[in-house]
Amino acid sequence: MSSPKKICVIGGGSWGKNHIRTLNDLGTLSAVVDNSESTISELKNIYPDCKFFKNIEDTIQFDYDGYIVATPPNTHYEISKKIINIKKPLLVEKPITLNLKDALELNKLAKDKKVNLYVGHLLLFHPAYLKIKQMIENNSIGEIEYIYSNRLNLGTIRKDENVFWSFAPHDIALIQFFLNSFPNSISSDGSAIIRKNIHDSTITCLKYDNGVMAHIFVSWLHPYKEHKFIIIGSKGMISFEDSLKDKPLIYYDKKVDWVDGETIPHQGLSHNVTYDSTSALENELKYFLDTLDKYPITKINGDSAIEVIKILEIATEDLIK
Repeated sequence: MSSPKKICVIGGGSWGKNHIRTLNDLGTLSAVVDNSESTISELKNIYPDCKFFKNIEDTIQFDYDGYIVATPPNTHYEISKKIINIKKPLLVEKPITLNLKDALELNKLAKDKKVNLYVGHLLLFHPAYLKIKQMIENNSIGEIEYIYSNRLNLGTIRKDENVFWSFAPHDIALIQFFLNSFPNSISSDGSAIIRKNIHDSTITCLKYDNGVMAHIFVSWLHPYKEHKFIIIGSKGMISFEDSLKDKPLIYYDKKVDWVDGETIPHQGLSHNVTYDSTSALENELKYFLDTLDKYPITKINGDSAIEVIKILEIATEDLIK
């Protein structure tokens, strides 16, 4: 039986703590890097067997099997480059970088060094979305015709990235996951209220082949939390609301039939769809641990991250014009 992998987490902030806790539960947490004395002190009390460092260079001698980068996005490029150059696999939280040029460079460097570069598109491991993918492949809803996502909250308001770069990577990754193609038209509009040129709310429209359209509405200036994902198909419809307590995944037997040249709405019954209760983060980290030594990876890799960043950049160009 092989010994557990040794993983180092860079960043002990709010999301970094989730990685730290989950890796500890999986028996693979070995080290944490953070430059905050108070954060290190807090984590030492919780994880006394873990090593703590203030910089990445001090971790190299311990030959960790992989790294998690859970720092602010504006630091991802420099940190990730250091790790790739020591030829260690790494999972970088989304967005991988804040511009396409840096993302392309990291992806190329990882390929040149034959290093597995993972990007934290967490919702691709959420059991509800995996169930939706299965339903699509089983033709339960027919051909996809329209997708929309609302990701709204009165949440953390950032100064180095707008709400679109902060919230929408999740939804872009999901839409790409379900449609398996790149949009042929991307447009975006929004409002920048709190800080000039940093949008607080955006609505982005993605158009694909065969008339398929998707829109993404994100805001961190909203009176209530809503994470809603809807897919309209030719044979049925699906909704998932991650922000509700019971997180319902619902199938609607609703469609439009053509009868003698007239459109007739078919109002069938709806029902809750059951799905696994496993944690998306646990699923993602298990995939990370299981594939560390299997180069190249095919899911949440650098290529898929580039696709998301391209859509983010094209939308942003339209947003600020």
